Amino acid sequence: MSDARASDADGDRLRGAASDRVRRALADGDPLPGTAGFAGSVDDRIVRDVLGRQPVFTEADDPSTWSFDPAALSDPSPVPAGHARGQEGDERVWSLPNPAPATDERAAVRAVRSAVRGAVDDTATEGLAVAFSGGVDSAALAARLDAPLYVAGFPESHDVEAARTAAAKLDRNLRVVEVTHGDIERAVPDVAAATGRTNAMDVSIALSLYLVAERAAADGYDRLAVGQGADELFGGYAKVARAPADDRVAADTVRGARREVVGTLPDQLERDVLALRSAGVEPVAPLLDDRVVAAALDLPGDLLVTDRGERKCALRLAVREWVPDPVAFREKKAVQYGSLVSRELDRLARQAGFKRRMDDHVGRYVDSLCRSPEGDGA
Repeated sequence: MSDARASDADGDRLRGAASDRVRRALADGDPLPGTAGFAGSVDDRIVRDVLGRQPVFTEADDPSTWSFDPAALSDPSPVPAGHARGQEGDERVWSLPNPAPATDERAAVRAVRSAVRGAVDDTATEGLAVAFSGGVDSAALAARLDAPLYVAGFPESHDVEAARTAAAKLDRNLRVVEVTHGDIERAVPDVAAATGRTNAMDVSIALSLYLVAERAAADGYDRLAVGQGADELFGGYAKVARAPADDRVAADTVRGARREVVGTLPDQLERDVLALRSAGVEPVAPLLDDRVVAAALDLPGDLLVTDRGERKCALRLAVREWVPDPVAFREKKAVQYGSLVSRELDRLARQAGFKRRMDDHVGRYVDSLCRSPEGDGA
């Protein structure tokens, strides 16, 4: 997830990596060749990195016609993560490593610290803003990046309060985007059009990101640093912490459950990247850098979730070198809940006559906004 684009004399077009690096990764089968994700055309095939950090699409019936923007195609079909698509169809060319867990836990935390520090410090700050919710993920970025911090949420929301408290701990200024019902009604058609999704969960998540990005873009920034990937890589989900007791995961270990949720990243990142680009910024995700991914995959289960149930243990321990403990060890709600966007989207749906007894009442409300005259031009 970066705005890097490479172009060679032989006509290759890529985002996120130069073609020679991708060719080597194809030849070696290396899924983590030292990038932050890539996608595009190499030797007449369309490729997408192993975590799908850069979305790319082709026409469903013509893989030679492709774009990074699905709206540019009449019938867009996403290239699966870790695959190359050509005239013969899709071929898996990279698979996510599954290393044995590290046995030296202190060394494992040091490896995470080094990887996160390197990935963040290598992030260029020209034109950059930071999406900041006050949790450990965004604080790990904000504390090391000389860039303005933005949070979006309703005035009484957890995210706004947490971001203000954390920004004060970091001695940083914070720009607050106070969300209103009017903002939601205005932005929903844009988000749905950009992502191609109208279900309540996807729209709620994308809305929160979109509104931060929209304000940052209006202020003149064209890149937005986000903490995406940390929950998946470092064991941030409750269902991972409760494995195998939680029936939302099939795995019988925390590490296995973590691997399951990492597998959901390509679909999530497609949504987030498209929403952010539609708001006028290019997302930058240092915590999805290959160095961070490799260090996270090495972690044993008890550095993902402790026996006390503390999640993202290794990440918290790693970044406390530059993030104050009250911020590094603070639990935080998911963005759609912490911002209150999900709650207020539900409220608006019910006020518009879409009651909870109806199937997918919020999704129906979203559809109605997209069909309204105000949404026709989205």
